[in-house]
Amino acid sequence: MYCISLIDRTNLSSAAIAGMNEDLMLLGDRYSILVLLFFITYTLLQPLATIILRRVGPRPFLAGICFSWGVVMLGHGFVNVWWAMTPLRVLLGAFEAGFFPCCLYLISTWFSRYELHRRYSFFYLIGVLASGFSGVLAYGLMQMDGLSNYRGWRWIFIIEGIITMIIACVGYFTIVDFPDRSVEKSWNFLSERECQWVIRKISADRDDADIDKFDFKKWATSGLDPKVWGFALIFCFVTTTSYAVAYFLPIILRGMGFSVAASQLLVAPPYVMACIMMMIVSWFGDKYKTKAPILIICSTLTIVGLIIMGFTTSIGSRYFGVFMVAAAANTNLPTIMAYQANNIRGQWKRAFCSATLVGFGGIGGIAGSLRPGIYATITCNSLVIIIVALLSVHFRRCNKKADQGLLIIEGLEGFRYTI
Repeated sequence: MYCISLIDRTNLSSAAIAGMNEDLMLLGDRYSILVLLFFITYTLLQPLATIILRRVGPRPFLAGICFSWGVVMLGHGFVNVWWAMTPLRVLLGAFEAGFFPCCLYLISTWFSRYELHRRYSFFYLIGVLASGFSGVLAYGLMQMDGLSNYRGWRWIFIIEGIITMIIACVGYFTIVDFPDRSVEKSWNFLSERECQWVIRKISADRDDADIDKFDFKKWATSGLDPKVWGFALIFCFVTTTSYAVAYFLPIILRGMGFSVAASQLLVAPPYVMACIMMMIVSWFGDKYKTKAPILIICSTLTIVGLIIMGFTTSIGSRYFGVFMVAAAANTNLPTIMAYQANNIRGQWKRAFCSATLVGFGGIGGIAGSLRPGIYATITCNSLVIIIVALLSVHFRRCNKKADQGLLIIEGLEGFRYTI
């Protein structure tokens, strides 16, 4: 489902070079406006999504919103003027808003802190592969051009919308619930004894397996913790780069002189590299219980890749820069998810942080949709390095005080920050 959600939100670029720009007269900033409209509702509606998830349950909620955005995606294929697509982009953002933060929150309730990086990476890896091969899929669907008198770009939206609805129906029967109620509310995933083992494991790791009754004040006061916003800003700056690549890479490759077909197909290799790097790094991060050095190194690699991509003249060198940017920026995404999850505790704080993290990612998506430019994305990655360095200094001081018995971190004796 996450795989298809990424394809559905980023297939606009594939449709753009397949004739949509000409048919809908997407002149000037109209294309960027369509991308931007998605992120407005996507960002604004995320904070409440994790609350609804807890009340309604993952299975009906996630499957329901997935089916809904599939219907909206299908509608993209039937618009005849560019402004008719604007309400569809708003609706697409609204329905997709709850999916990613709820998935992060749900995964975090099933695994201990030093199991999360690999799980987040595997989860995100599927989406990255989807981004990489969405161009290949789009190219295949473009070959339907003229079938039933519909242009190829329309078939991209129509077929992918239908696929989304089918996946949503399958998801309704296969998505699992939270470990504390998985036996009653899910298909036969784990026995009651196995669920209790998961709960005991989480309790031993961070003592927050049990869910308290929802208290809006307790949920909202999570926002008073400065590090929550530090994590959110890091995610925002990282997603600015990753979304810029996702939305504009086919167009960038086209500008390098590649044909439409080559531009679609050459999107895949950098994302394959990203997947390999992501899994290696996540294994290292969990094994050695470290996150900050990974974020700093990957941000540095992203900056170098952006410079190569933007300021060299050789096509081969620029494409190598694309590899570096796609691999390093996408590796940073599950790393910051795990960095955040490792350094907070409490079910409702976890729910709040998942929403703010992805919400700020939506802001990064807005920036990434507006052709942020090489200098802006270099600045974003430089800010990631600065914020991570500041958090590391703070965490190290807190851990030292906790070791001396002068401080209890996150309300739990023995809890230490991951650096």
